[in-house]
Amino acid sequence: MGISLETDFLIVGAGIAGLRAAITLAEAGRVLVITKEALDESNTHYAQGGIAVAMGGDEDISLHLEDTIQAGDGLVDEAAAAILVEEGPLRVEELLLWGTGFDRHNGELMLTREGAHSRSRILHAHGDATGAEIGRALLAHAKTLRNVTLLEWTTCVDLIVQDSDDGSDSGEQAREVTGLIVLNSGGELQQIRARAVLLASGGAGQVYSDTTNPAVATGDGIAAAFRAGAEISDMEFYQFHPTALSLPGVPRFLLSEALRGEGAYLRNARGERFMQRYHPLLELAPRDVVARAITREGMPPSAELTSVPTSSDEASGAGYSTPDYAALNGSTQSAANGSKSPVASLALPDGSLPVYLDMRHVKGIDLAQRFPGITAFLRLHNLDLSRDLIPVRPAAHYLMGGVRTGVDARASIRRLYAAGEAACTGVHGANRLASNSLLEGLVFGARAALSMREEPPLSPAAPQDGETLSGLPPVNTSLDPSLQPALRKLMWRKAGLLRDAANLRAARAELEEIAGQIPPIQAVKLHRAHLELANLHAIASLIVGSALAREESRGAHFRNDYPVRNDQTFRRHSVVVNGEVLFPDAATNAGEPHSSIVVTTDVATTTA
Repeated sequence: MGISLETDFLIVGAGIAGLRAAITLAEAGRVLVITKEALDESNTHYAQGGIAVAMGGDEDISLHLEDTIQAGDGLVDEAAAAILVEEGPLRVEELLLWGTGFDRHNGELMLTREGAHSRSRILHAHGDATGAEIGRALLAHAKTLRNVTLLEWTTCVDLIVQDSDDGSDSGEQAREVTGLIVLNSGGELQQIRARAVLLASGGAGQVYSDTTNPAVATGDGIAAAFRAGAEISDMEFYQFHPTALSLPGVPRFLLSEALRGEGAYLRNARGERFMQRYHPLLELAPRDVVARAITREGMPPSAELTSVPTSSDEASGAGYSTPDYAALNGSTQSAANGSKSPVASLALPDGSLPVYLDMRHVKGIDLAQRFPGITAFLRLHNLDLSRDLIPVRPAAHYLMGGVRTGVDARASIRRLYAAGEAACTGVHGANRLASNSLLEGLVFGARAALSMREEPPLSPAAPQDGETLSGLPPVNTSLDPSLQPALRKLMWRKAGLLRDAANLRAARAELEEIAGQIPPIQAVKLHRAHLELANLHAIASLIVGSALAREESRGAHFRNDYPVRNDQTFRRHSVVVNGEVLFPDAATNAGEPHSSIVVTTDVATTTA
């Protein structure tokens, strides 16, 4: 193992939550921020639409809270949501002070509306590059702070956990995190000791074959916390963004919800608008509703809604003919006039039907200026928002679950904190309100820093090499390169948008088979690809186990075999403790005993 490092505060992740925490922590000690690629490669960087914030006073704050609770489908922690919307304006004012260039018109901040918001309250930057601009401003400010060190190309491996006197009269030993083992840029394992560790490592979209997330989103922080024994919550709730670009051989590029906020329609293969059949808010319904509606409209009439369609041919482009958009535009107009147009020739190789985003009717907006990034990407594929129907389908986008914390960002193990997408405060409930994620990173990143500053210094005794890893001499092992694609495809087919017990049990069985082919990370010469596969397997196991246990449909979690919400049994958060999925009978702070267990389901782990 390489030379050990020591700092006061260690942050995993250089997105919005990690950088915001670093800025506040710099006033209290040395801060080390690690990120496994370049500093600008994070989910924050790819956030297009904007940041939701109530800048209009108390009434606006109250409405923002109502919208957040409504979108969360009965599971939003109202105390956490109140903190989010009440502290949000101050945090955004800080961004403005630090030079964030939000879009303005005649000197006034421009606001737009997105799905499930009752009014326009979304700030955006450079049209559709809000996350990148916020990240730029935070990074620039952090670089001016003497106590902040930024370390690129450094991957979180495992938390260092030790026994410690909990300070009680009983003399019982409590567990605490005293640092982290990382894989450094030279490929060596290295220990970093710190008096507090913040997991701000983002989400895990790469667990699914179709995702808007970058390749770095492999759930590293959540998986490390799970292996360390921290409580993990609400992993069954994965939000699928309704409108990702759907072209053969092309990544699932995000088509921002702001497009629908500016008036875009959704049309099926017959050219019909269809959202009126699913929700009174039409295209601006909550994301989970829109995503399932698009999936259903893409199903062939004879299909059973048991799994999300996908096709290896489609992913590679093999056997796929790009639809004739000019002909389809004409058939869409015919359908609008009451005639039926044939759609069989437009079917994808898996038999599903295309669904489209339509902005051809939107006037009075320069779409290229309002959405420059989206316009440029579509142009690469000969598509134009003002001219063409844009093929879309849902893709994994945001994890509502994560490391279970309170509103102070404390996890269930001492000295461990989590914020942003890696954390679960309950603020999003079962379905995140559009553009609340960037605000969450700001608000709870700052709160995490304030809590971490209260941690006392570590004792002088340093942990010995091998306390977290097994201490066995590392061995070189080859890794089957087909395992990760197989895992991601499995999760998309059997634990994606539409779920049932049969598919989830089949997924669990296949995950157990894959586990047997992944060498334990404790016993091998570790490479990043191996670690990411192990982490994705842990995330997949948590999702499947939690989805099996929640025998109802709520928010982003839909069960075909339990299609209705069951408040009596399941209006509570799932919590994974010691490999079991529990449903406490009342809200408890992370780490407190559960007074009642309604359902338990074993969760397979990577190294079990």
